[in-house]
Amino acid sequence: MYQWEISDHQNSRHSKETVLENEQIPGSANDLIHCYSSRLPGLALPTGFLRGGDEDGLSKLEVMGAEVAAGGGRLPGFLGRKSRYARMDDVLPPEPEDGGGVRVRGGGGGGSSRRYVFACSVFASLNHVLLGYDVGVMSGCIIFIQKDLHITEVQQEVLVGCLSFISLLGSLAAGRTSDAIGRKWTIGLAASVFQAGAAIMTFAPSFAVLMTGRLLAGIGIGIGIMVAPVYISEISPATLRGTLASFPEIFISFGILLGYVSNLVFAGLPDHINWRVMLGAGILPSISIAFVLLVIPESPRWLVMQSRASDALAVLAKVSDSEEEAQERLAEIEEAARVTASGKAAWREFLRPSPVVRRMLITGLGVQFFQQATGIDALVYYSPTIFRDSGITTESQLLAATVAVGFSKVAFIVIAIVLVDHVGRKPLLYISTIGITACLAVLAASLSLLARGALPSGAAVGLAILTVCGFVAFFSVGIGPINMVLSSEIYPLRLRAQAVGIGFALNRMASGGVAMSFLSICRAVTVAGAFTAFAVVSAVSVVFVHLFVPETSGKTLEQIESLFGGGGVTSGEVELGDAERLEHKRLVTH
Repeated sequence: MYQWEISDHQNSRHSKETVLENEQIPGSANDLIHCYSSRLPGLALPTGFLRGGDEDGLSKLEVMGAEVAAGGGRLPGFLGRKSRYARMDDVLPPEPEDGGGVRVRGGGGGGSSRRYVFACSVFASLNHVLLGYDVGVMSGCIIFIQKDLHITEVQQEVLVGCLSFISLLGSLAAGRTSDAIGRKWTIGLAASVFQAGAAIMTFAPSFAVLMTGRLLAGIGIGIGIMVAPVYISEISPATLRGTLASFPEIFISFGILLGYVSNLVFAGLPDHINWRVMLGAGILPSISIAFVLLVIPESPRWLVMQSRASDALAVLAKVSDSEEEAQERLAEIEEAARVTASGKAAWREFLRPSPVVRRMLITGLGVQFFQQATGIDALVYYSPTIFRDSGITTESQLLAATVAVGFSKVAFIVIAIVLVDHVGRKPLLYISTIGITACLAVLAASLSLLARGALPSGAAVGLAILTVCGFVAFFSVGIGPINMVLSSEIYPLRLRAQAVGIGFALNRMASGGVAMSFLSICRAVTVAGAFTAFAVVSAVSVVFVHLFVPETSGKTLEQIESLFGGGGVTSGEVELGDAERLEHKRLVTH
């Protein structure tokens, strides 16, 4: 017998009649498809799609839409839209006592479980405010640190860029640490280390002491940015995973905005005090992590790896729509853990990866690299330098322009979170990378024309602000949050923590390389030349997305492996593109 599951994503016509209960239909499978396609106007199925299957073996047609899962994949407030993707295991097998029919996963507790997952994802993402704040506040602090401590241009680059290089050490350590003490307590460790570094920077009497605090804060940030996406992906259902796993990016953006606002608010204080107050304010968000550790549960996947299945089931009961779903998710995790126990050590597998793992690494590491190689940190750290080069002169105007950049980043990251599970990962990556390339090209051209006197200063200022805000908008709607989503969902459980750690390490190396070399590159080839180079790299990222990034939206973590050639889903699955999707699963073969 075969089970066919059809979902029409282009037309929002998912009424109650689209799930058939206890309905036995005579005739061949093609007859059934033609009969019931009238219930989904606009559903176009290619001729011969049943080739290779037993048409007479089809006894039931199950038409699924985004309303299959009770609760509809909704989040509270502004995230209340329904996901157009449904987990393909949300339809449960018939119960023997009632003779068949279709049961839909999700009882009356779906709303409360989703709110709980939402709250846990928010709390787990708070460490990312620290990274964002540090990045944003340093763009203004560096102006006043230079005046107070009389540091050179090279020291400026080292102070700004070393955070990224040091944070990669934290990212690498976080993989093993989170496997040893758990995802939850690794989040707390990250906040504690950052607090210590921020306190040292606040009271630093010299550049050497300032660097010591900066290095310690970088390790804390590296640990925090690695573990949160892993934790969120491991407690989230497939229909919400893309939305929730992109939360860390919105918190980074919010932190950057807070840093810019802090620069503007405290800039009027004396030069030997203002930058210390700016840096010291960054300790406040990390204090809230102590409360977070009392609220959030441990990752159920980590609990299973520690042979604590009963504890894992208790957590899954809180984050699932029903007890049946919790049991099924536990079974999936335990099966993945058994594969882990019998497999090679994770690091050894990275050294000699299978073709499937190699393709995963190319996708995950490539997206992490291109996110930073297009110059986002150069723009965020040195936006005052860019705006000064375009014609803005006063410090208050420079800092006000950076606040506008921060608002643009936050606004568009919110849009991305709403769209990531509705539009899909790959379309947003196309929009993002193409838009970034266009903005970088226009920015480089306008600065070049201004330097030659071919563009009025007023027009140059307007174009600079417009293109910089456009850059962060396109970044925030696509590659900014989606790199975290992809990194936390494409790897199998046995490799996930270490692979995400390697990805973030590469991300931080690219970030540090850009931040530590930007001023020197600008001196060598001008600011316009630097952004021309970034535009070329961004154009390459468009090609990379087209060739190497699959669409993972709406699939469980265990199913995604099949997209890279693994065995996570049965070979009978057929996909029909973006507008219509047909998935064929062989349930019982007679």
